[in-house]
Amino acid sequence: MTLEQLRIFVAVAEREHVTRAAAALNLTQSAVSAAIAALEGRYELRFFHRVGRRIELTEAGRILLGEAREVLARAAAAEQAMRDLAGLARGSLALAASQTITNYWLPERLFRFRELYPGIALRLELGNTATVARLVREGTVDLGLVEGEIDEPVLAQQVVQGDRLVLVVGAGHRWAGRASVGPGELAQSRWVLRETGSGTRSAFESALLAMGVAPESLELALELPSNESVRAAVRAGAGATVISALAVEEELRAGTLAIVGLPLPERPFRLLHHRERRPDRAMRALIAALATAGGG
Repeated sequence: MTLEQLRIFVAVAEREHVTRAAAALNLTQSAVSAAIAALEGRYELRFFHRVGRRIELTEAGRILLGEAREVLARAAAAEQAMRDLAGLARGSLALAASQTITNYWLPERLFRFRELYPGIALRLELGNTATVARLVREGTVDLGLVEGEIDEPVLAQQVVQGDRLVLVVGAGHRWAGRASVGPGELAQSRWVLRETGSGTRSAFESALLAMGVAPESLELALELPSNESVRAAVRAGAGATVISALAVEEELRAGTLAIVGLPLPERPFRLLHHRERRPDRAMRALIAALATAGGG
């Protein structure tokens, strides 16, 4: 039993006439008759009574008509769903992103994407760089955005616009008001840092090594799991930190935190997806939107 046979059957049943059904379907009368005969022959059932020049549905025909209408409706719905997916009129994407990206960089860009494709539902999970990479690797999410470098061959990486790290201290810190500090002075302060595995922590430690400073030579006062907790601790005088410039814009304007010059590299953000899971059209559209988005 094929969809085409069911379409022909429904057309004949609704019109109770082979010739009119053939005309409506743009088929020959013989093709319509052959399709009905094939259905009846397959199941050894009669779906129509031939009464003079008319035809009437049998009991089997009435049962088949109801089922055929449901099958054709479901097939039409499936076809429309595929058209919608191909045209980005519907669909869903699961993302994961690290904290700085989620809180400061991503919201505006996701809003712009939803303005373009309102039928695409977006789900976002939060985690540090290591967690995001794991979620993408396991297939829990379609796409990841991270700040740190990832050494996982199974994950494809695309560099997009990022941010810069800055050294900041509270108003009462010994470095407050200084234009800059040298690498040799870094061990003179206590430090408040993000947890191991975060992109910010990894980028700072890489920068320290490039300056010839061993990360373990710094006195770690607090290790905290979020930018918000790091900012609060530094404002309270717990020590210095290196953090995304995006994360401290308000505090810098208010004067509760101050930047102290230190040669820190700009860091790109990275889009991650699994190499063995081919991106669908919605995912490709989101990747393109994030890779080309400006501002922020």
